[in-house]
Amino acid sequence: MKPVYHFDAISTYNGFNQHETLHPLVSILDYSKASPRGQSKMHFDIYCIVLKEVKCGDLKYGRHNYDYQLGTLVFISPGQVVEVENDGTLYQPMGHALAFHPDLIRGTPLADNLGKYNFFGYHTSEALHLSERERQIVLDCFSKIQFELQQSIDKHSKKLITANIELFLNYCERFYDRQFITRDHVNKGILEKFNTLLNHYFSSSRPQEIGLPTVAYCAQELNLSVNYFGDLIKKETGESAQEFIQKKIIELAKNKIFEVDKTLNDIAYELGFKYPQHFSRLFKQRTGKSPSAYRLLH
Repeated sequence: MKPVYHFDAISTYNGFNQHETLHPLVSILDYSKASPRGQSKMHFDIYCIVLKEVKCGDLKYGRHNYDYQLGTLVFISPGQVVEVENDGTLYQPMGHALAFHPDLIRGTPLADNLGKYNFFGYHTSEALHLSERERQIVLDCFSKIQFELQQSIDKHSKKLITANIELFLNYCERFYDRQFITRDHVNKGILEKFNTLLNHYFSSSRPQEIGLPTVAYCAQELNLSVNYFGDLIKKETGESAQEFIQKKIIELAKNKIFEVDKTLNDIAYELGFKYPQHFSRLFKQRTGKSPSAYRLLH
């Protein structure tokens, strides 16, 4: 049975990785100092961004080889559980990490902005793969935070440390934008699958059985996290996944409106709306005309 570790404080995580605690709420770690370890389950109540060194062959995303092999960033937020699985042999962890407790950022601008960094909600399979230049920028950011940790704590410490963390996260946001572009062939495949998924959904009895498709449902069917899926669709189409679904609904509704043997209530029900007035409201928002006016016009 694999051991379970619970990291509710920076000192606990530092101890697990054989590091001295320089600040009670934040740490920069070098995993090469940690002891070899095997399979485990780790429960985090802290934020942890891991720069995993990758020197084990090509990375793969789905069935596609990925050409960045020098580093991978994985984002872990409080409440997440990470499992390490292998053939049972011990391995030496390699890489670096930034770990910080939620209390560090309370009352700072970063606390207000942290919600915009959707990648904390991505799956580990949606990690950020770095080029050598990007990896060096990450290490430079870590180095600046480490420099502050080596100084005596004063009234400026919290502001400078959180500002450097925010700078690092802003770089990560830029790097993810680049990754969405460099994975363009993969993204287009997901967009096609998204469209096919919606076509199959609306041609089945699911709208009448479970209602309108949600973004969470579509992401799950495509084996993606909700945040990653939403960001990917936004980057690819310029609109949110919810807007994409609504556009599909309106396209289908326009076709059904020409079926004069169907009432507007029938159409709303077939599309998965629980209440016809919700269908009418969405249709008017998207087209500028009510369903009945659209039918009369055409």
